[in-house]
Amino acid sequence: MIENLEVFGQLFLAVLLGAVIGFERELAKKAAGLRTFAMISLGACLFAVISKYAFQEFWGVPGFDPSRVASQIVVGIGFIGAGLIFIKQDRVSGLTTAASLWVSAAIGTAVGFRLYYIAVFTAVLSLVVLTFLWYLEHYVLKRWARSPHEHDTH
Repeated sequence: MIENLEVFGQLFLAVLLGAVIGFERELAKKAAGLRTFAMISLGACLFAVISKYAFQEFWGVPGFDPSRVASQIVVGIGFIGAGLIFIKQDRVSGLTTAASLWVSAAIGTAVGFRLYYIAVFTAVLSLVVLTFLWYLEHYVLKRWARSPHEHDTH
C-alpha cells in the first residue's frame, strides 16, 4: 500500500514539474504547452516506474537490462520532438520546444527512478534557460548581432 502511495506521489510530482515547464511554453505562445509537457513527464515517469517494478523477477537474468526502457524514452521523445521542428525559408522554429519536451521526459524519468532532488533542480534549471537565457538572447545578443557598422564610433 505504501509503495503504491509513493508511486502516486511520483506520478503527481512528474505532472507538476512537466506542467511548470509547459506553463512557460504557454506563456511563450508555443503549440506544445502545459498539458503536453505534463503528459510527456507523466508518461516518462510511468515508464521508469514500470521498468523498476514490473520486471523485478527478471533482475539478474543474463541479457535482461531494465535500463532499456529509459533508453527507449529518449528515442521516443526525440521522435516526437522532431515533429515539432519546422524550417521556413532560412528560419528554424520549434527547436527549443522540442528540446524542452526531451528534458521534460528526462525529468519524469528521474522522478520515476526516485531522483527527486535532481528532477526538481533540472526543472528549475530548465525555467532559468527558458526565461533568463531567452531574455539574454533577445535583448542583449541581438543588439550585438546588428550590422558591424552600427557599433563603429569612427
